[in-house]
Parts: sequence; C-alpha cells; structure tokens
Amino acid sequence: MKKIYITFIALFVLGVGAGIYYLEIFRPGTAELPEDVVMETAFEETVNFNELPKRARLIEFMYTSCPDVCPVTTLEMAKLKSTLEEEGVFGDKVEFITITIDPEHDTTEVLRDYAGRFEVESDDDGWLFLTGSEEETRKIADALDFAYRDPGSGEIIHSTYTYFMDENDNLLEKFTMGEDFDRDRAYKRIMRTIN
Repeated sequence: MKKIYITFIALFVLGVGAGIYYLEIFRPGTAELPEDVVMETAFEETVNFNELPKRARLIEFMYTSCPDVCPVTTLEMAKLKSTLEEEGVFGDKVEFITITIDPEHDTTEVLRDYAGRFEVESDDDGWLFLTGSEEETRKIADALDFAYRDPGSGEIIHSTYTYFMDENDNLLEKFTMGEDFDRDRAYKRIMRTIN
C-alpha cells in the first residue's frame, strides 16, 4: 500500500511540474501589448503600437553595450531572418522588433549603427530597432513580464527571453536568449504559426 502512495505522489509531482513547464514555456498565453506606446526607430521614424500591422512577431529586449547575451541573440535572430527571407515570409508575414532597455544611451544613431551590424539598413527591412522613454519601454517590458534593472554598474541586469507572438498578440512561446537561443525551434514555430 505504501508503494502505491509513493507512486501516486511521484506521478502527481511530475504531472504538476509538466503542467507548469507547459504553461511557462510552451503556452505562455495572451499578452496585451499596450496600444498607447509610441517609440522611435533607429531610422528616426515614429512607431505607434496601436498601428502595428497584423503580423507574427519576435520581440527582443536588449541594450547595445551588453557584453554577452544581447549581441549573441541579435546575431542568432539575423541568421533566422535570412532563413525566413529564403522562405519568402520575412517582413510580410513575420517581423522582428528589437527594443533597447537603455534608451538614455541607445539613441537612434547608436541603434542605427547596431542595426547595421546585422544588415538592417531601413525600417522597410522587416526588423524594427526601437528606442523610447523609460516609461514607454517599461510598459512593453511589463506586458511581456520582461524584468530589467540598472544597478548602477554599467551592466543592466535583465531577463533572458525573446517573445514570439502571433498576429493576434497571443504569446505563443518564449525563447532563451544568448547561446541557448534555439534558432531551429524558433524557425519551426514561426512557420507552423504563419502557415
């Protein structure tokens, strides 16, 4: 009888753990992107979040002086962009949005230089690099549960996820940033969603 209870408890714990993992990683749920946010692109155009086209989008938060996960993630996204361009879907059915969490330092000029490193030369490339006030930035980050803070050391401490949303702003999946960014998994998820 004792073995049955132990087995039942073990199965229950595994089931709860699997459920939490599913809800956190595979099906995070809906996210309301605030519509009252206005930001500026690296190419000095204004973006109103209430006017974003209905597209699937991968959203990245970063800052240009980040020493590790941010530039690695942006590089992986650039490689993913190339694959999606080969499929003929990038910019039309799916777009990328990169938002700086250091708007004081990351001016449009700094962001334009950063975007250029990843072969993004205009807002028409399907990848927006955005900067805005601290308040606007925080609204978007809070909507996606992306946490960050500046302890005053010059390095911003932040969450390590990118966020994939469908055209109806359903948050479908979070991908780990940095070297653990799974480009193949992201590609398959994007293609499954837009087709």
